[in-house]
Amino acid sequence: MTNASGLLGTASAPLLATWAQPRPPPAMPAVPPNLQMDHMGNSSQGTSQLFLTTALARGISGIFVWTALVLTCHQIFLHLRSYTVPSEQRYIIRLLLVVPVYAFSSWLSLLLLGGHQYHVYLDSLRDCYEGESFVIYSFLSLCFEYLGGESAIMAEIRGKPVQSSCLYGTCCLQGMAYSIGFLRFCKQATLQFCVVKPVMALVTIILQAVGKYHDGDFNIHSGYLYVTLIYNTSVSLALYALFLFYFATRELLRPFEPVLKFLTIKAVIFLSFWQGMLLAVLEKCGVIPEAQVLDGNRLGAGTLAAGYQNFTICIEMLFASVALRYAFTCQVYSEKDSSPAPTAPMQSISSGLKESMSPQDMVQDAIHNFSPAYQHYTQQATQEASGPGQGGRPSPSTHPTVAGGSGGGRKGRSIEKRMLIPSEEQ
Repeated sequence: MTNASGLLGTASAPLLATWAQPRPPPAMPAVPPNLQMDHMGNSSQGTSQLFLTTALARGISGIFVWTALVLTCHQIFLHLRSYTVPSEQRYIIRLLLVVPVYAFSSWLSLLLLGGHQYHVYLDSLRDCYEGESFVIYSFLSLCFEYLGGESAIMAEIRGKPVQSSCLYGTCCLQGMAYSIGFLRFCKQATLQFCVVKPVMALVTIILQAVGKYHDGDFNIHSGYLYVTLIYNTSVSLALYALFLFYFATRELLRPFEPVLKFLTIKAVIFLSFWQGMLLAVLEKCGVIPEAQVLDGNRLGAGTLAAGYQNFTICIEMLFASVALRYAFTCQVYSEKDSSPAPTAPMQSISSGLKESMSPQDMVQDAIHNFSPAYQHYTQQATQEASGPGQGGRPSPSTHPTVAGGSGGGRKGRSIEKRMLIPSEEQ
């Protein structure tokens, strides 16, 4: 019995050991591979729970973008059909083109949202083509044309003392008087931004390619910090010059409602830049967490914020297109068209668009404002009709610029001549 008991005890030992082992916990349901947990503890199912990459977000943004494109392109067509004042309408068309460029590039960036920062390249290319610098310069040049050009402006403000105002930043100019140098500074300050902005866009593309640029990263080893500082310095100088010009000519510009036009344009670009900065700071502070995308890549600092900014811009462009229809109406130009033909031929419309997009006037303006030889001269632009037999050469004292009228077959082409008038301040 003892041997039997011993054998029984020996045989039951492994059974008891097996019985004493705890049972494994019940198996949890399998988690789909695309279901992840972010660092905030909230589940995010890849693209299905990241709103910016859903079909709903892309569909909503697409509807707003294409509606804005239709409204703005129709308004541009109306200006080209009644292209009666090329010296003014060329700048208006350039300002209106901001909506299509910003809306479509933002929508495309939203469609390409992912681990790779494609939006950096798209935003840089957008800035090279139609950045804020081009808008500020075009708006200032439009104000010059509203008032009749440099010579007409100087005839009104020459010799008048600069009023001291802390609001407009003229408190440090007390005791000074307006001169041709004042207009030179306003143009030079806006033109320098037209150079700095594309250069910074090119630098951004290069830094992004070598991995030294990250949106929203204010680290001293990141190019984002230095690009932002240079950009803000340049744009602040350009805006300061624009405010100074408005402060000096606000009574003359009152019939043209410059405040409405300026606020509408700045709401498209200036506010979009700062809302992007705000979103980048919020993500850096952890308010906007990183998210997981379908391909498994983590969205870096600033990328998700840029996605929200692009989505917001897509929505805002529709309201901007409506506001621009009221700010830059073409009714005043269509009333000046005395041609009996109801519409302009497509050839003249295309030539008008080509003339509006030509940077020739900007190059001439840069030469006139930066060259020492023209510092004591003011420009006076005149429009002259040119028929088939009026192909004479311009005089040496004028800068001819061909401006396609609304004409083609309806009207002859007009030639814009810029006459140089010696300034009285020499």
